[in-house]
Amino acid sequence: MRVVAVPVKSLSRSKTRLSPALTGLERGALTLAMLEDVLDAALSVPGWETWVVSPDEVALEIAAGRGARPIPEAKPPLANAIRQVETKAKEDGASALAVLPADVPLVTVETLHEALRTLGAVVLARSADGTGTSLLLRRPPICLRKRVEPRRRLPPRRCACRANRPVTSSAPPQ
Repeated sequence: MRVVAVPVKSLSRSKTRLSPALTGLERGALTLAMLEDVLDAALSVPGWETWVVSPDEVALEIAAGRGARPIPEAKPPLANAIRQVETKAKEDGASALAVLPADVPLVTVETLHEALRTLGAVVLARSADGTGTSLLLRRPPICLRKRVEPRRRLPPRRCACRANRPVTSSAPPQ
């Protein structure tokens, strides 16, 4: 089994950088629309299960209605949600875990499938602007743990290097 995990923030806390332009309801609606787009792509990739992890019941209901596996987030923030799905994937015998945020814009089946086919123990797809990670794929699911240093998170590439894991880059799935 291989898993694409889609973390979704609480709708009341999502897209806060847009708060000067959008109300809380509009930001929540935007988050759900982006989740639907990501689910369109993730659920269309053959051979991969799609899991949605979120503290928000609406996001989990949408996931279940679309055929994804809803996983209630046990403890915020995002890093804990990712650890939660890592553990679940390992318990369920998954051979790979890809984390694809629910708000990756313009993701398509083709670009996601290409990223998931990229060989390597750790595959990173940088965001289009180069400031973040749009996809983090690990084979096996817990071959790389984010190391937390005081007041600082290491980027996935540095974590992989410290764990002696080869890193492959892929085009962003957007």
